[in-house]
Amino acid sequence: MIPFLNLKKINAQYVQELKEATSRVIDSGWYINGEEVTTFEQNFAAYCGVRHCIGVSNGLDALKLILRAYEIGPGDEVIVPSNTYIASILAISEVGATPILVEPNLETYNIDHSLIDSKITSSTKAILVVHLYGLVAEMNPILEIAKKHQLKVIEDAAQAHGAIYNGKRTGDLGDAAGFSFYPGKNLGALGDGGAITTNDDKLAGKLIALRNYGSHKKYENLYKGYNHRLDEMQAALLLVKLQYLDVDNMRRRIIAKKYLEEIINSTIILPHNPINTEQTVWHVFVIRTKERDRLQSYLLDNGIHTVIHYPIPPHKQEAYKEMKQECFPISEQIHQEILSLPISPVQTNEETAEIIRVLNNFR
Repeated sequence: MIPFLNLKKINAQYVQELKEATSRVIDSGWYINGEEVTTFEQNFAAYCGVRHCIGVSNGLDALKLILRAYEIGPGDEVIVPSNTYIASILAISEVGATPILVEPNLETYNIDHSLIDSKITSSTKAILVVHLYGLVAEMNPILEIAKKHQLKVIEDAAQAHGAIYNGKRTGDLGDAAGFSFYPGKNLGALGDGGAITTNDDKLAGKLIALRNYGSHKKYENLYKGYNHRLDEMQAALLLVKLQYLDVDNMRRRIIAKKYLEEIINSTIILPHNPINTEQTVWHVFVIRTKERDRLQSYLLDNGIHTVIHYPIPPHKQEAYKEMKQECFPISEQIHQEILSLPISPVQTNEETAEIIRVLNNFR
């Protein structure tokens, strides 16, 4: 069986360094908000090209904290793609604001910037942009819209660690960005973890307090905060894996290039391939077909495991039953047709060739 993602094999590449990092944390006797977190924050900020990185508990909390720090809440609206993982929308709901869904571009699966203006009202406070599947959204027109309406631009970069747009990495394309280090991400921890990046000094200071019970100084609380800290162990492990992120992303690009060049089947629509290959880090490689369920069964019968990212669009989820009457036909089409193929830094050339062979034989 060719697995969709073999986390054990991925982490085995760095096993000695990971064990050394684990021992270093254990031996330090300091497990929360220590040197490992500080060093990781400095290194990841430098990697993204920003002044500040604030380590937090996970990607959802990263987005929630950004919204809270910008004082976005009840009565406010936030523009967000209708085609995304539900966490992007949950963050908005969590602070009491209203998510305003905008359809994606069918080619890129990212938010269609041409539809944003019509959704902006006097209550709109921010645009939450999702770089879905590892492809950077078309940021220049979004930033122009935000500037015109004096809106904050928040990146959900959970699937796009290291992707580049016009010479800048994700995390440095808006006012602030939320990252997830869930184990399956391009930069994955060995548990939950997340981070916020920004060049906004005031925002960074507030976020450092909000993640830690609203406190900069022990027992003195400036805000009604949270316990949303990145722990020392995960920071130490991420420090190891950050060193290899660009190499791993390059391996993903090599696999994606073979898929794009060698999958030749009229029933399959391949993903958008940007001219600037650094614009995507291929977190997942998503194809579309009208025969999605039959193709997935066929691949499984031939020893290839695939995943659907995601089978149910957010507005069709029971959690958002108030949206069920809203119409987002492009998102619904995408969710009915997409299928994610295996792609990872440890996928072999033989496995890639076999996946291509089996797909080309599908009828």
